Amino acid sequence: MSRVRVARRIATAAAFGGGGISLLGGAAVGLLLTEVRMAKRVVGGSEGTPPRADGRYGSAFAHRTDEPALRLGFLGDSTAAGQGVHRARETPGALLASGLAAVAERPVKLVNVAQPGAQSDDLARQVALLLDSSVPAPDVVVVMIGANDVTHRMPLAASVRLLSDAVRRLRDAGVEVVVGTCPDLGSVEPVYQPLRWLARRASRQLAAAQTIAVVGLGARTVSLGDLLGPEFEARPRELFGPDNFHPSAEGYATAAMAVLPTLCAALGLWPEADERPDARRGEGFLPVDQAAVAAASEGGTEVAAAHAGGGPRGRWALLKRRRRRPLEEEPEPEQTQVGGSTALS
Repeated sequence: MSRVRVARRIATAAAFGGGGISLLGGAAVGLLLTEVRMAKRVVGGSEGTPPRADGRYGSAFAHRTDEPALRLGFLGDSTAAGQGVHRARETPGALLASGLAAVAERPVKLVNVAQPGAQSDDLARQVALLLDSSVPAPDVVVVMIGANDVTHRMPLAASVRLLSDAVRRLRDAGVEVVVGTCPDLGSVEPVYQPLRWLARRASRQLAAAQTIAVVGLGARTVSLGDLLGPEFEARPRELFGPDNFHPSAEGYATAAMAVLPTLCAALGLWPEADERPDARRGEGFLPVDQAAVAAASEGGTEVAAAHAGGGPRGRWALLKRRRRRPLEEEPEPEQTQVGGSTALS
């Protein structure tokens, strides 16, 4: 079965409440479980709490504008939370808040409710925290989820359905959404064949199905899988953290550079000239399922809805290969303690 057809079947099953797509035959299960046990012996685990990066970024721009600060929300798992680094400014949320503030020339308030170890069934709780009626809704939300769904063998259709429900709630609240699709688990260095191949296959299938589902809801996606895969495989000591599983500070910066252009474009802040597809870079309009599979195979690739209508081959999407630009670090955010919680200043 082609990759496009598999991704389409998973997304369709998610939309209509069907079951997942089986990745393994019965004969492979014993071998896979043996490989999993071997991998667990050499892949560490970060049990510490990720640094809290919530706060206000880009305060230097406050005197230049009367506009209120942009509000950036973060949802997802340990990668979204910044597990594996020790400084708040090294987390993906802080990196993107700093980058967004620099592009918008406005302060940005970051609220990160991502939970290490979370699977997609935790997204409903996280969305409820961000859409708390006592505070304004975010202007834009970044979601990074899927790795734990693969490692815990959640049916892929169920994973996609849960993500879709979360994105739909955010879009109904008027929030722009950017989804960093499932990373390439085949790039984790201590994982050997055949588990590496199976992990890569499942990761890419989930990433493509995530794209098909959420682009139809008005979200944009950025593929992190192949972007991180070859680079992490080539430079594991630099891009993986001490636990050999989560990214290092440089690894998170690599991912953030891929997401920033899409984050800015979702808010209408990216240069207009860069929004036009460039055929020389392989950008253009494709049926959404084909765009999703292409993006899953090449990191740093954005997929966004081309228009609301459909054609003889279904919905269409714009595929763009965003340029990656360095992000500058910013000092720790301003935070104000209110009772036992951290409030944004």
